[in-house]
Amino acid sequence: MSRTRLSGVLLLVLGLLLLAACSSGGGAPASGDAEGAGEDVARELQLFIWSEYIDPEVYTLFEEETGIRVIESNFASNEEMLAKVQGGGSGYDVIIPSDYTVSIMIEEGLLSELDHNNIPNLGNLSEDMQNVPYDPGNVYCVPYQWGTTGLGYNAAQLEEPTSWAAIFEPDESAPQYGRVTMLDDPRESLAAALIYLGYDINTTDTAQLEAARDVLIAAKPGIMSYDSDQFDDLLAAGESLMAHGWNGDVLMAQDANEDIAYTIPQEGGVIWIDNMCILSDVTPERKRAAEMFIDFVLRPEIGAMISEFNFYASPNQAAEEHLDAEFLEDPAIYPPDEVREQLQYIRPIGEGESLFQRYWDEVKSAQ
Repeated sequence: MSRTRLSGVLLLVLGLLLLAACSSGGGAPASGDAEGAGEDVARELQLFIWSEYIDPEVYTLFEEETGIRVIESNFASNEEMLAKVQGGGSGYDVIIPSDYTVSIMIEEGLLSELDHNNIPNLGNLSEDMQNVPYDPGNVYCVPYQWGTTGLGYNAAQLEEPTSWAAIFEPDESAPQYGRVTMLDDPRESLAAALIYLGYDINTTDTAQLEAARDVLIAAKPGIMSYDSDQFDDLLAAGESLMAHGWNGDVLMAQDANEDIAYTIPQEGGVIWIDNMCILSDVTPERKRAAEMFIDFVLRPEIGAMISEFNFYASPNQAAEEHLDAEFLEDPAIYPPDEVREQLQYIRPIGEGESLFQRYWDEVKSAQ
């Protein structure tokens, strides 16, 4: 089933509505001031985000209304993002970490507490997203999108893979042999092997982690590459036939190639929530601009626009009335209860994080 992004007509209507709202407030703010905020606001915002994760039109609409320009930079994994901001002075304002990484960043003092008075659209979040376990009460972060990690595959050439054995029991006679990609991500890829073995994905038991490492190494002959950036493009182009990856990226591949499908194996998969957070070393002017951007993203029409662009589920309940029923009923985006029961969240594991990195390094270096 192919999918399309928001129509040009809807985008035009949305743009007119936003411009009308801006006009009723007295037009674009003067340099250094924003909509009567009573304080200086930065005119530029540095956003550190996963690639192809937000419709660029959002930046245009935001700048037209506020005069604040958003500059996007990308990362490919939580670990990469974390390494770039841990030393301080990264220059980024808003970042988009996943749930378990938020916990790490709170503990390390890397995040700024949000001023909820500047984010009135927080109330648009669904109730469960207003009190997430890694950040109760949205003190530091606001959920951005949520999704799952499973298998994308070419349904014209492969039967639906019902088990992770499709990767971890490589068969030289199978069509996908040598044409499989896995995420270049220690927590995600080891999680897939742990799920296949029947273990908790947050285990720090060395015997279980070594077993997962060995499963990954044994699968390497059938693996084409470890890739977190282009796996959807490879799948859409037919260069790979199967990809361990995030559901929205796989559905973007499906948008380009209707033969692509997404499934979560019977053993289960990963569920995650990505978040909008502000770094603790930003200036007051940049923090105010960042909170304005977060509030803008939480508008129902903008939330729907983002989900229609990246094919991920929105934590913004108010956005659902702007999404097509086909989108809301797609099990690849909103998995049914019986599937959700088989999903696990990646959680922070303290010093155990270094174990995952060590075993992942061993996988990648194995011949």
